[in-house]
Amino acid sequence: MTTPSATSAAAPSEPVADRGPDGPLAGVTVLDLASVGPAARCTRVLADYGATVVKVGTVAGRGVEPIRPPFYAYSGARHLRHTAFDLKDPDGRSAFLELVRHADVVVESFRPGVVDRLGIGFDALCAVNPRVILCSTTGYGQDGPRAQWAGHDINYLAVGGYLAATEPGADGGPPVPGATIADAAGGGMQAAMAVMAALIGRGEDGPGVHLDVSIADGVLWLTSLAVDEFLATGAPVGFGHNIITGRYACYDTYRCADGRWVAVGAIEAKFYANLCRLLGCPQWIASQIDDAVQDAVRADFAAAFATRDRESWVAELGAADTCVSPVLSAYELVDDEQYGARRAFVDAHLPGGIRADGAPSTFRQVGPVLAGMAGVGEPVVAGDAARSDTDVLLAAAGVAAERIAALRTKGVVA
Repeated sequence: MTTPSATSAAAPSEPVADRGPDGPLAGVTVLDLASVGPAARCTRVLADYGATVVKVGTVAGRGVEPIRPPFYAYSGARHLRHTAFDLKDPDGRSAFLELVRHADVVVESFRPGVVDRLGIGFDALCAVNPRVILCSTTGYGQDGPRAQWAGHDINYLAVGGYLAATEPGADGGPPVPGATIADAAGGGMQAAMAVMAALIGRGEDGPGVHLDVSIADGVLWLTSLAVDEFLATGAPVGFGHNIITGRYACYDTYRCADGRWVAVGAIEAKFYANLCRLLGCPQWIASQIDDAVQDAVRADFAAAFATRDRESWVAELGAADTCVSPVLSAYELVDDEQYGARRAFVDAHLPGGIRADGAPSTFRQVGPVLAGMAGVGEPVVAGDAARSDTDVLLAAAGVAAERIAALRTKGVVA
């Protein structure tokens, strides 16, 4: 694994934006050619586990401008370095390959075939670094009839069975999800997991590998409980099919007197019985999965919840083994006592207090909260996507100062 350059080191009292925590991936160097989407989600995870992640952008005015996410997106670019190359120019491509020579992982999200046309496909990368791991994240994978289709989160949720398994809207159609589940879980987490597995599999002296990450395949895995049931039994799976897809009143959402909502997930019989008693509906304890009376059970549950406000119900039911929780919006959950106790939200700040992109130098954000990530509850260092680390990165890769100056003069690096 490649050790981060000594040029990125700093005293503990003055953290720098381009160095992540001392996590399990410390010493791993990742080059990220994506600006948004699942690939950016992937490298966000890798950075929060300690990898050195370098965001590789395009040189302004030379080719199509990529999407520029707002300063707060993808955790505010914390612990990231930034550089830019014109990969269509031979000199720009050669300079990029100098970074590849010392990297462990390259992450990209172009359509299939694009990296080969740019001269940075897997074979080209292996020519300079036989141990490199190339992680290609695409909507539908590197092959198949949809391989070249454009798409976004909702499209992958659609073909992967997720939308059809969700409660229809008033018009009978699938609703638009409130979170980018395909990008985050089907794509980003899948890619991060695949990269970490490849790093372990490669070991200290193994060859590199090309990872074909399909977001649609990731969504298929997320819905595999239902799909496997259909394949094994032929059952008509979908919304309302079983206990976790809305068939029974014990697994649903209910409006309270103040217009806010609670979620009920009382699957186990003992939890359901507790819920019935505390709602004043003991007559339904023996009818949890009796299809003939579910409308009546729902009506009685709805009437009970409508008599008190949400916080009153949550205070009584939350800790009473009923599987009841509040439905929290973003502006509510940032003050939630559970997340507060877990110190899930952190201050992000940029040392020096000046950002080239004009965004705030101090703000709040969700911290590195996944298991094993370092720094939960501590201030983190925000990144500045407008800052360039190109000279330092190329110098650390062994490129002479005169060559770097020539590349800048030509305009193929920034």
